[in-house]
Amino acid sequence: MKVGVILNPIAGGGWLKRHWPEVNASLKRHFGDFELRETQATGDAERLALVLAASGFDLVIAAGGDGTASEVADGLLQAFAESGRTAELGLLPCGAGIDFARGLGLPAEVDLTLKRIAQAKARKVDAGRISYVDDHGALASRHFINIASLGLSGATDRAVNADKRKGRVSAKALFYWRTVWEFMRYRFQDVVITVDDGVPVEARVALVAVANGRFFGGGMMIAPDAEMDDGLFDIVILRAAGKLKLIWDIRLLYGGRHRDHPAITILRGKKVVVEPLGDVQKNAALVDIDGESPGRIPATFEILPGTLTLRY
Repeated sequence: MKVGVILNPIAGGGWLKRHWPEVNASLKRHFGDFELRETQATGDAERLALVLAASGFDLVIAAGGDGTASEVADGLLQAFAESGRTAELGLLPCGAGIDFARGLGLPAEVDLTLKRIAQAKARKVDAGRISYVDDHGALASRHFINIASLGLSGATDRAVNADKRKGRVSAKALFYWRTVWEFMRYRFQDVVITVDDGVPVEARVALVAVANGRFFGGGMMIAPDAEMDDGLFDIVILRAAGKLKLIWDIRLLYGGRHRDHPAITILRGKKVVVEPLGDVQKNAALVDIDGESPGRIPATFEILPGTLTLRY
């Protein structure tokens, strides 16, 4: 097996980079020879994954957080679309957000994770594609593997990624306090939500999550019933309500105990379109794509059944 590793050297405050001798030894123990590539900027992991897949690598391991994993998956999916070349994705999670790996139940210890990847059978899972408006006002699109969303989550992403404590405090604590702080400042936004060919729904929302996986936001089980291989998104809509009550109820998300909350609606579908209602500037909610926020709505989310080959 031809193995490549794409390392984000600053993930988790640089933990993997600082412990590279041990990580390197574990990789060689379980996979033999491998090729290492390091990212230097946003978008590098996508480009490197595309090159590795097109060069005939069989397995590409994303070493970093959810953002790194998502970019690598995007590159692998682009390679498949362009050349039909399938490369498997493995995850060595480390970072402020490791929610996709959390949903897979990967061990916290590096050697156990790599051993599990080496011994696992590859599995076909779904991926998503989101089209949105980037920060420069241009149309953009990319794949996602876990959860794409809009509203409070986009604002929280930007706050977490700019926080100087990132990598030095627990991801759960950082995401929780940033979520609460951003929620206090947040202005609910009016949107139109259309799922598949259903009737468009107008709603004032705090959050709309389009979920392939179950966890986001540093451990919040936002979509407790989501399955990665069922060909459907779980769409979680958090409607506007009293802020103090909602802030208190955020705790319910960590255990997936929010299904029956009066402000929550959960739908299922293959395609979701979310557009601003009324004043476009005021209601152009920020998007979140696997823990990154590169733009805003209007956005279209489409499921791509069984397109990603995952080894875990």
